[in-house]
Amino acid sequence: MDARLYVSRLGGAATVPPSKSAAHRAVVCAALADGVSRITNIEYSQDIRATLGAAAQLGAKIREEERAVTITGRGSASGFATVTRPVFCNESGSTLRFMIPLFSLTAQKVRFTGAGRLFDRPQAVYQMLFDRQGLRFEQAVDGITVFGRLRPGGFTLPGDVSSQFISGLLFAAPLMESESTIEVLPPYESRSYVDLTIGAMQQFGVKVTARSRKNGSVIYRIAAPQRYTASDFAVEGDYSQAAFLAVLGCVVGGITVTGLNPDSQQGDKVILDILQRCGGKCRAVEGGYRFERSLLRATEIDLADCPDLGPILFTLGCFCSGETVIRNAGRLRLKESDRIEAMQSELQKMGARVQVDGDTVHITGVALHAPREPLYGHNDHRIVMALAVAACASGLPALLTGAEAVNKSWPAFWETLRGLGAKVEFE
Repeated sequence: MDARLYVSRLGGAATVPPSKSAAHRAVVCAALADGVSRITNIEYSQDIRATLGAAAQLGAKIREEERAVTITGRGSASGFATVTRPVFCNESGSTLRFMIPLFSLTAQKVRFTGAGRLFDRPQAVYQMLFDRQGLRFEQAVDGITVFGRLRPGGFTLPGDVSSQFISGLLFAAPLMESESTIEVLPPYESRSYVDLTIGAMQQFGVKVTARSRKNGSVIYRIAAPQRYTASDFAVEGDYSQAAFLAVLGCVVGGITVTGLNPDSQQGDKVILDILQRCGGKCRAVEGGYRFERSLLRATEIDLADCPDLGPILFTLGCFCSGETVIRNAGRLRLKESDRIEAMQSELQKMGARVQVDGDTVHITGVALHAPREPLYGHNDHRIVMALAVAACASGLPALLTGAEAVNKSWPAFWETLRGLGAKVEFE
């Protein structure tokens, strides 16, 4: 689907979607819990549907409503269902990495399938762990097959890889026969996502303790066996999605973003600090923040703990005077697309000055022009949204192909943009 964006006057208020990160974790915990849990303020994006589908294959009973889901969990690993077909993870890295350790506890041969670039993403951490325990872990271009039950013990993981591996082990460890420890070696990146995992586990009755060592590593201790207990869980608004509207608001002015918890532990809440360092005008209002037109200036940004903000920070750099430097951007190459190459190539169609030096990106703020060819979304939800913001914020018409990619995380994105006054037609 193509989206044609026209020059529009923007302003007003919009509510962000529920946090995808929090929803994944709530669904997993509810599926493991003993009893009936109700998760409210949930949006059925493609990624969340993948996790719900996997949870059902573990044996959880799921009843969907418009904005809520009721999940009757299995209570323990001994209650997991027989796996009779491949576990389809679509393009959701969270689903895949959260579920691999859990499905290993069935002691069955399980195949995981997906779509897009899912199996281009590295899985070496799990390969290593399974190999060390003499278990089967086979990755091919079209899927991963595991066979054998992960055993408790001491796990050591690098901290500069996806935090999803750490979360996956954390989910499974309480269901094992005895205590486990997980040591995360420095540098420990994206720790805020692990904190979200532990917060969800604790709400569902599981205890995890953390201890920092002098060498910079962090050791998590998980007693076992423990039981997840049913809980009602309200999913808070998503700061990684709010970032798109926040940047738009600081460029065009007059945009209020609601549905956000000011005390959130989401790592992507750092977008507020980044915008303030750039001179962005932001003030708290009831349920969210108000963003006003600002004279933005360049700053240096470290993406190590907030990689999902990468694409919209490329867009932000285009509207800042001076040179914006984005460091530790390497993991952007391993997402639904190579997000560094994608943002560089598409923004350059609008006249942006983007230079890449290894894992560091330099963006010099210059006046943009209307693209002379279509912008391509690279089958990546965050690329599509970041490019849409770039066009709307610069007041330039543009044709954006692959606009349907937003369904992965924010199906109502285009409706939200229209609600702020954007004129968008679909072809």
